[in-house]
Amino acid sequence: MRADCEEPLHPSRDGRAVVGPKSNSSAEIDQFLSAARERPPAVSGHGRLIFALDATMSRQPTWDLAQSLQSRMFVTAASHGGLDVQLVYYRGFGECKASRFLNGGKDLAALMAKISVAAGATQIARVLRHTLDEAQRLPVQALVFIGDALEEPVDEIADLAGRAGLLGVKAFVFQEGRDRAAEQAFRQIALLTGGAYATFDAGASQRLEALLSAVAAYAAGGRQALELEARSHGAAADLLLAQMR
Repeated sequence: MRADCEEPLHPSRDGRAVVGPKSNSSAEIDQFLSAARERPPAVSGHGRLIFALDATMSRQPTWDLAQSLQSRMFVTAASHGGLDVQLVYYRGFGECKASRFLNGGKDLAALMAKISVAAGATQIARVLRHTLDEAQRLPVQALVFIGDALEEPVDEIADLAGRAGLLGVKAFVFQEGRDRAAEQAFRQIALLTGGAYATFDAGASQRLEALLSAVAAYAAGGRQALELEARSHGAAADLLLAQMR
């Protein structure tokens, strides 16, 4: 056992998860995907979504953008049954923290406003371990991750993503920029969980807002809600649906 993303608002919940052996062969990946497809969808009152962001030094403009757009997730989700969102972020040297689950954009915005970026390396594996732990407690329908780089062993990332997929968590990975190594890893995270991958430019806020809104619809109301969003709002929801398993 190891401690991962700490929860500053609820210190007693320390985000622990068991990390098993690595699995990265094609056959094992196929098994992950098959098992994830066969697993029945989670049922709960409100959907639960983990909103994870890279808060290392290069991310200030994107952090500010995400802060300004996140409330749209709650607005969209309200028409599909509601949504609880947990903020997870990493920055600096070994700092990875998680909030409690929040059910309003004002609370999430207030929390994000208190956080500043800090230099450091990526900690995506810790985010995935934390997601595993949360999904083992109560169902988590979706993980949103926003970042631009990956500086960790891809095999470990793939193993953790596959385990998240087995628990019914779909990862929606939104990449700023065009780092090819990060893109390959981010696409694999999405594939192994049955989620989706997309790119965005920090200057194109409407695209990220539409992507977040589409994921919120899915987390709150499942695939049917996402299909409804696709019919009413178009491109972003269509992009996710085309990739999801």
